[in-house]
Amino acid sequence: MHLPIPYSNSFGAPGLGLRIACALLLAVPYAGAQDSTSASKTSISAEQAAGVHSAVATRGLSDFNSSIKPLLVSACYDCHSGEGVEGNFHADKLDPDLINGEDLAWWLEVYSVVSNAEMPPPESSELSDGDRARIVEWLSTEIQAAEKHRKTDGNSRSSFRRLTRYEYNYALQDLLDVPWTFDRDLPAEVSEEDAFENNADSLHMSVKQVEAYRQLALDALRRVAVRGDRPNSVRWSVPMKAAFDREKRRIDGEIESAREKFGDDQDKLAKEIEQIEEGFETSLDRSHYLDTSTGLRPKIDWDYRKASYVFRPTDVETPMPEPGAHFAVVQPGSRQALTVELGDQLPNVGTMRVRIRASRAEATTEGSPSLQLYFGFQATDQGRSIKRLSTQDIEIVATPGQPEIYQWDVPLGEIEHRNTYRGESKLGDHPSPSEYVRFVNSTVAGDEDDPNRSAILIEYVEVIAPVYNQWPPESHRNVFIEGDNADDETAYARQIITDFMTRAWRRVPTSHDVNRKMQLFERLRPSSHDFQEAVIEVLATVLTSPKFLYVLPGEEASSEADSMKQLTPGELATRLSLFLWCSLPDETLLELASDGRLGDREILLEQVNRMLADPRAARFSKHFVSQWLRMQPLEFLTPASDRDRDLLGLGSDQLDGALLESMKQEPIALFDDMLRSNSNVLDFIDPDYLVINERLAMHYAIPNVQGNQFRRVALPKGSDRGGLLTHAGLLTMNSDGKDSHPVKRGVWLLTNLLNDPPPPPPPAVPEIDLTDPRISQMTLKERIEDHRQHAACLSCHKKIDPWGIAFENYDALGRYRDQINGKPVDATSVLANHAELNGMHGLREYLASQRHEQFVRATVEKMAMFALGRRLDIGDRSAITDITNRVQESGNGLATMVNCLVTSELFQGK
Repeated sequence: MHLPIPYSNSFGAPGLGLRIACALLLAVPYAGAQDSTSASKTSISAEQAAGVHSAVATRGLSDFNSSIKPLLVSACYDCHSGEGVEGNFHADKLDPDLINGEDLAWWLEVYSVVSNAEMPPPESSELSDGDRARIVEWLSTEIQAAEKHRKTDGNSRSSFRRLTRYEYNYALQDLLDVPWTFDRDLPAEVSEEDAFENNADSLHMSVKQVEAYRQLALDALRRVAVRGDRPNSVRWSVPMKAAFDREKRRIDGEIESAREKFGDDQDKLAKEIEQIEEGFETSLDRSHYLDTSTGLRPKIDWDYRKASYVFRPTDVETPMPEPGAHFAVVQPGSRQALTVELGDQLPNVGTMRVRIRASRAEATTEGSPSLQLYFGFQATDQGRSIKRLSTQDIEIVATPGQPEIYQWDVPLGEIEHRNTYRGESKLGDHPSPSEYVRFVNSTVAGDEDDPNRSAILIEYVEVIAPVYNQWPPESHRNVFIEGDNADDETAYARQIITDFMTRAWRRVPTSHDVNRKMQLFERLRPSSHDFQEAVIEVLATVLTSPKFLYVLPGEEASSEADSMKQLTPGELATRLSLFLWCSLPDETLLELASDGRLGDREILLEQVNRMLADPRAARFSKHFVSQWLRMQPLEFLTPASDRDRDLLGLGSDQLDGALLESMKQEPIALFDDMLRSNSNVLDFIDPDYLVINERLAMHYAIPNVQGNQFRRVALPKGSDRGGLLTHAGLLTMNSDGKDSHPVKRGVWLLTNLLNDPPPPPPPAVPEIDLTDPRISQMTLKERIEDHRQHAACLSCHKKIDPWGIAFENYDALGRYRDQINGKPVDATSVLANHAELNGMHGLREYLASQRHEQFVRATVEKMAMFALGRRLDIGDRSAITDITNRVQESGNGLATMVNCLVTSELFQGK
C-alpha cells in the first residue's frame, strides 16, 4: 500500500486522471541548446490548466464531504470547533479547497500531526489506523494538486520536495554533529533520465519509508544520548617487538620439536632446522617483521585458529614506549597486510581510536606510500568478513628514523558486521569469536628493483575503545543543551525542544509548534523510563515532521510585496545550503537570514566563498558531478580480487579495485580542482592538464606520477588525454563491456555535456546481425554505417554516430589504441553540419572552438537544475541566457558560474 505524502509530486500514486493532468501541466517544453533538434512536446494553455485544476478541486471537495469530513467531525471537532478551541485551531472552519482556498498552511499542520499520530491523541481517539491513512491520503493528493497549481499560476515554479536520501543523511550528521551513516535503511533514489535525484517530481515516499524515518530518528537520538558515568576504555598496546618475539617463539618451538623428532638423525635434523630458519630470511619484497639489530626478518603471517595471534588488552593507561629496533615492513597489496588481532573484548558503541607509529622504508622524495585501515573477523573457514574503515588513504610522509603518529577514529556503531560469536565462544575455541584490525599498504605497485621504495615501516600499534574526549560527549550536549532550568523538567524540556526545532526546521518555531510538542512530552513523560527517554520521543517527531523532511517554499511569512515571487531569507539559506553542502544551513547562515542580511549581494557572495572553502563542499562536487555525468553504471562494475587475478593470470591492464576506485573519483577530483582554482569551464573539454593519481597515470601511460592522492599534472605533449571525454571511467561505462560503443558515447555526450539529447529510437529498430558473414567482417564503424542504411535508423544515427565514432581510439576500459584486430582505427567522422572530426583531438578542438557557448550554457542548465531541485521549463529560458552571458563575460570560471547562479533571480525566486 502507498500513501501520498504531501509536498512532493506524490506520496504514492494518485488517481490516473490526476496523473494525466499533472503530466499535461508539466509538458511545457524547455528549449535546450541552440541547435537542438529534439521533438517539440505537448503544451496546454492557462485556460486549459485552470479547467484541469477546477475539475481536480471539485473531485477533492466531493471526496472531502463524503469521506473525510465525517472522520474530522468525529476525531477533531470536540476540541477544535466552537468556542474556546484548543491551540487556536478551528478544524470546523478550514476551507477544504486546498487549490483555491486560503487555508493550505493549516492543512499542512493537519497532515503533520495526523501522520505522526500526534493528533488526535491515540489514547483519547477512536480513529483507526485505516481512517488515519484515509485522511493522510486525501490530504496528500489535494496538497499535490495545490502544488501543481502554484507551478502553473505564474507565481512560482518551486516545488515542495522531500530531502533526498543523501541530503537526509548529511542533514542528520550536521544536526547531531556525528559522522554516522543514517540512510542505510532508505531506498535508493530513482531519478528520471533528464533530471537529478533531487528533482521534486520523482521524490516519492512510501509507507515503508515513513516508518523508516521514524525509526531512524529514534535510533539516531538514542545513539547520541548517553547515560551514567563514562565507560572504561579497553587498550591494546602492540609494539612490533612483541609480534617479532611471537614469531621467534613459534620458530624456536618448531626447532625444539624437530630436535625431539630427529635427534637420532643429525643430517636430517640439520636439514630440517635449516628449512625452519629460512623463516627468518623472508624475501625483501614480501611483508615481514624486522629486527634491525640482527637483520632477522620472519614473514608476517596470520591464522584465525586457536586465537594464537591475539594480543591481550588491558584497562590500564600506559604511555607509548620509545621507538625500538623492531618493525613490521608492509609491502603493497591486500595479501601483504599487517593483521593485529584484538580478541573478543572490543565494545559495541563509542569511538575506536587506532594509532600507529610509522614511516616510509626509504627516504625518497618521489611520492609517498599510502595506508588503509580495515576491520574484520574469521569465525570459521567460510564465516568471515572484512570491510574497509578508512574513507581516505593516509599518506605516510615520515622518513626512516623519524616516525610519526597516524590516527583513525572509527565509530564502532558504524561497523556493519561484527562477529556474532562474541560471548558465545571462548578465545581459542571454534568458531572463533575474535576480531582484528588490518593495515593495507594501498600504494599502487611495488618496485622489483627496490622493494623498499613503496614499503611502510610500522613500529607500534595502539587501539583504544571506547574513546570519549569529554563526558557527556559533545554530540549529547548538542541535543541536551545546558539550561537554566535543569531542575524543572517541564521548563528544561521546552528549552531543549525549542532549540532543536529551530535548528532542525531552519527557523524559529511558533509558540503553537512548541506547545504542541510540549503537550506530547507531558503525555509521554509518565510512561517513560526517564526524562531523557520522553524528550527523545518528542524530538523524533521533530525529525519526522515535513518541516524537517521537506523543502517547503512559502512556509515562512513575509511582509515584502514580492514575497510571492522571492524566497524569504530563511528559504534562501536553505536552498543555498542544499546546493553547496547538500544539507541544512549552519548557524552563520541562519543568523544572517534572521537578520535579513543574507539577501545583500556582497554578503551572499562572501557566504558562497566561505561555503566552497568548507570541507562540506566536497558533497557538492560528489553528488552534482556523479548525477550530471550519469555515473551510476560505474557502481555496478566489480573488479577481480587480487586472489582471482593471480589465479586467472590477469595482467595489470585489467580492471582492478584500485583502478575502478580511481575511475569513479577522477571526474569528481577534476571538478573539485577546477572549482577551487576557478578554472575555465572549457577545461572540462580541452585542458592542458589532468587531475589524476598514480593508478590512473599507469593506465594512461603517463610517467612520474606517484601516490594515491589526486593532483594536477601537466598534460604531456602529444598526449591522447585531456578533459572528461577521455576519462577512463566515463568511457568504460559507455562501452558494452568488451569493446567501445559509439552510440552510447555519442548519446552520452549530446545528453549530458551539450544538453541536446537525441530523440528516442523508434519501435522495432532492427538489430545488427552479427551472424551475417558480411557484417561480422566489418569494423565497428562500418557496421554502424551499414545500420544507418535502414530508413527507421537514419534520422537518429545521423545525429548520434559522428560524435560517437570520434571516441573509437578508446577501448572498453578507456585505453588508447591505434589498431583493432590488426586494422588501423578509423575515428574520423562528419557531423550533420558537415564539420569534420578527426578523432578525439578533432572532437575536443571542435567543441572548444565551435560549440563552447553551447557547452557553457548546457553546464549552467545542469547546475541550475541541481540547485533548484526541478526541471527547467520555457519560463526559465531568459534567466538561463542571462546567467550564461554573465559567466562568459566574467571569464567562464567554474566558481564564477556558481556565484552567477546564486546571485540570479532564478536562484532567489520561487
